[in-house]
Amino acid sequence: MNLTMSAAPSHTAVLPEETIEALAVQPGGRYIDCTLGGGGHAAAILEHSSPGGQLLGIDADPEAMKAAKSRLEAYSGSTVLVNQNFINLKAICNKYHFFPVHGILFDLGLSSLQLNGDGRGFSFRHDSPLDMRLNPQQPVTAADIVNSLSEKELARVIKTFGEESRSNQIARYIVRQRPIKTTFELAEIVEQATGGRRGRIHPATRTFLALRIAVNEELEHLKATLEQAVDLLGLGGRLVVISYHSLEDRIVKQFTHQEASGETARLRLINKKVITPSLVEIRFNPRSRSAKLRAAERITMPKEANSE
Repeated sequence: MNLTMSAAPSHTAVLPEETIEALAVQPGGRYIDCTLGGGGHAAAILEHSSPGGQLLGIDADPEAMKAAKSRLEAYSGSTVLVNQNFINLKAICNKYHFFPVHGILFDLGLSSLQLNGDGRGFSFRHDSPLDMRLNPQQPVTAADIVNSLSEKELARVIKTFGEESRSNQIARYIVRQRPIKTTFELAEIVEQATGGRRGRIHPATRTFLALRIAVNEELEHLKATLEQAVDLLGLGGRLVVISYHSLEDRIVKQFTHQEASGETARLRLINKKVITPSLVEIRFNPRSRSAKLRAAERITMPKEANSE
């Protein structure tokens, strides 16, 4: 079965076949999808782990959870779906006695549901309030950051999390034109600051990425959760991470390489070089073009998973 072509129109899973192979999905296995999104990867995992497979699905976004629940309805007896941030991974697994596991997946990109103008300002292609919170209960929005930080701090956020070389100039223009309330307003200001659009990538891309990462504390949460994930894997269990920009990939690479080296190594690298989408997949799903997949396998017996 071609998993790429089987994706639902509203959400296309990235690197679906490669993900199932990297996880080494087996019938009766127990798996965790830490970034459930639209449920594309979860559906493939449940299909390939049947009969007897179980899946724990986690997502901070309540709208994504609704979509995933609908998509996975046929597997309702084999799934536990939890609307929380994956930073709480170990606590969630303890609550549902879901450990040790055969595989854990992180797909760190935004889902199509979030990018296709859901009113939270993740994309500058749609005019929306500057929100960018994955969970509406989070206290800080993108508008809070844009309109309250000093010029120096704002430039630091844009440079650190967006790797934007023109961060100082962008921050200067933003501060001059505050308050800024919508995505279109911010995108236009960034265009002005950078001298307009040149090439294929919109000049506001890195600024929007930086704000989203800052609002949701994505890098800090990723670092903390990778450690939890390894603790939850059984012997031979697989950790698979799909990242979409260099900051995420650097964290994953450093973590897996560290865990796979020395006498106390707990992991073995499955792919020493990153796995990337084929040209066919990129044509079918252009959002996959920056995806990088890394995988590793647990090579030591785990300690008690519920020990804090």
